[in-house]
Amino acid sequence: MEIPFHKPYIEEDDINAVVAAVKSGWLTMGPKTIDFENRFKQAVGAQHAVAVNSCTAAMHLALKAIGLRRGDEVIIPAMTFTATGEVIRYFDAVPVIVDVDRDTHNILPFEIEKHLTKKTKAVIPVHFGGQPAAMDEILKIGKKNNLKIIEDAAHCFPSFYKDKPVGVLGDITAFSFYATKTIACGEGGMATTENEQYANEMRVQRLHGINKDAWKRYTKEGSWYYEVIDAGYKYNMTDLQAALGLSQLNKAEKMWQLRLEIARRYNEAFSESPNIQIPVVKPECQSSWHLYVIKLNIEKLRIGRNEFIEELSRRNIKTSVHFIPLYRHPYYQKNYPVDQRKMKNSEWLYERIISLPIYPGMNEAEINYVIDNILEIAHQHAK
Repeated sequence: MEIPFHKPYIEEDDINAVVAAVKSGWLTMGPKTIDFENRFKQAVGAQHAVAVNSCTAAMHLALKAIGLRRGDEVIIPAMTFTATGEVIRYFDAVPVIVDVDRDTHNILPFEIEKHLTKKTKAVIPVHFGGQPAAMDEILKIGKKNNLKIIEDAAHCFPSFYKDKPVGVLGDITAFSFYATKTIACGEGGMATTENEQYANEMRVQRLHGINKDAWKRYTKEGSWYYEVIDAGYKYNMTDLQAALGLSQLNKAEKMWQLRLEIARRYNEAFSESPNIQIPVVKPECQSSWHLYVIKLNIEKLRIGRNEFIEELSRRNIKTSVHFIPLYRHPYYQKNYPVDQRKMKNSEWLYERIISLPIYPGMNEAEINYVIDNILEIAHQHAK
């Protein structure tokens, strides 16, 4: 049996939706994209949604909208993908990398406060694995210090914090529809906000800085005339992506329930092992369960995390690691070095974490195969 780390949940309705978009003759951004924006903002309860071609683009436009400038500082967690840091560098601004919570892998509010300076402009909390960060404390820090809160919610649909959906908490929230995400468009992203000015700015910037809906210029309602008011970007979503996104959105609840059941099965099986720690979900949070990350009690094992992953691979179970701490990568080591001794939690996590397969199409035999092999390896290599 072979278990991939992820497999997109694509059914006939998804295929039919994309085929219909192709047959419509509208391949780039058009009515399907606008429909997807409207449906998505309704799903998270937001006033505005702006569809783009990636979560990275959404974060870039969010930072542009809040007026990030050269020399400004933006505080981000160590346990994240490089996109969170790279978008800050687009402005010649400075990513300030801080430590995270051992339980949730999310940014620690007191670490934000420790790293505040007169140059701090914003904070980008990353909702790790689909569990929201401590947003009440983060928003309080933001309000007190006049900071903007841009949420990296790449993992986070659908997720809730104290019964509020992620998408309406901070100033702007960025979602991902990459191939491995909970809604998959292949590539794609969405920015949501309650601020009309931010939304309008992002709409202009996503399509070359044109001052109105340029996609309409090829419709009966459109006009050939437009004005470029800024040097914008080519960040628009296409109707092919949006058609798939709409189809996926229709069954987002079903897919979440399937991931939730896999997480429940994993929790039940691994909680009895002295060599494995299961994910901690705070009572005020509902996770999307985009990721299921175990922590090995390496003090009780004769092998390390890397050897554990290799053993799983030999048994045809593919896993991943989320994440290599950002400050460990050569680019950040060279340009934004940090004292790893001060990153105690991130270092502790990095030695132990393994991301397991958790996707809606997993069947009973596949779930059992993952469980049985992990428990067997942990038992065989126990001290």
